Amino acid sequence: MHVTQRNETQATAHRLPSPAPDASGRFIERGAIANRWIALAYRAGAIIAIAMGIARITGLLSGSPSWDSLLFFTVQSNILCLLWVAALIVVTLSDLAASGAHGTSTPSARLSGAVMMAITVTMLIYLVVLVPTTFEQAGDYEVFSLTDNLVHIITPCLVIVDWLLFVPKGSFRWIEPPLWALIPYAYLVFAFTAGAAGVEFNPGQTYPYPFMNVAELGVGGVALWIIALSVALIGFGYVYVVVDRLLSWVGKPVT
Repeated sequence: MHVTQRNETQATAHRLPSPAPDASGRFIERGAIANRWIALAYRAGAIIAIAMGIARITGLLSGSPSWDSLLFFTVQSNILCLLWVAALIVVTLSDLAASGAHGTSTPSARLSGAVMMAITVTMLIYLVVLVPTTFEQAGDYEVFSLTDNLVHIITPCLVIVDWLLFVPKGSFRWIEPPLWALIPYAYLVFAFTAGAAGVEFNPGQTYPYPFMNVAELGVGGVALWIIALSVALIGFGYVYVVVDRLLSWVGKPVT
C-alpha cells in the first residue's frame, strides 16, 4: 500500500510543470526570478509602454513633433529608460541563446540603480512639485492624462519593478546614491546653462521647472529647493540600497 502511494506521488510530481529551476532547485536567486523567458516577456511589454509614452509626449504620433520637449528631464530620463530596457532585452536574448532559460540577465546590476534613480527623480518631482502647480511643458502634456501617467508614473514603476523582480541583489554600495545623483545634477548644469544662453523651454520661459525660476525665487530660494530635493532623492537612493541588501539573501543557498 505504501509503495503504491509513493509511486503515485512520484508520477504526479513528474507531471507538474517546472519553473525551470537550476540543479539545486532554486527559482529565486539573490532576490531575483531566475527565468529569462519571464524576464523577456516583461521587458518586451515594458519597452512598448515606455516608447509609447515618449512618442506621445514628444508628439511623434501627431505628425508634428515638439522637439522642445526633449529639453526636459522628464523626456530625457524616459529615453534613458528606453535605452536601458533595450539593453536588458538584448542581454536577455543573448543569454537565452548561450545559456538557456535559467538565470538572470542584466548588463550591470549597479548601473540599474543609476537608471532607477534618474527616473525616480522624474516621478518624485512630478508628484511633489509639478502636480500642485500650474506647470506646463512642451509637447503633449496634461496633468494625469494617459501621456502624463506614462512618462511620470508608469515608466518609473516599470523600471523599478524590473529591478525588484529580475536583477540580482547585493551589488549596491553605500556610496552609490550620491553617485547616482550625478545624473540629475548634470541636467541642472545643462538647464541653467541653456537658460543663461537664452534657450526657452516654453515660450518666454528660460527655465524648465518652477523650482529653477531664479527670477522669482532668487538664487537662495532655488538653492534651498535643490538641497531639499537632493536630500529626498539621496534618501530614496538609500532605501534602494537597504532593499538590495535585504533581498540579496532571498534564494541564497544556505551553507
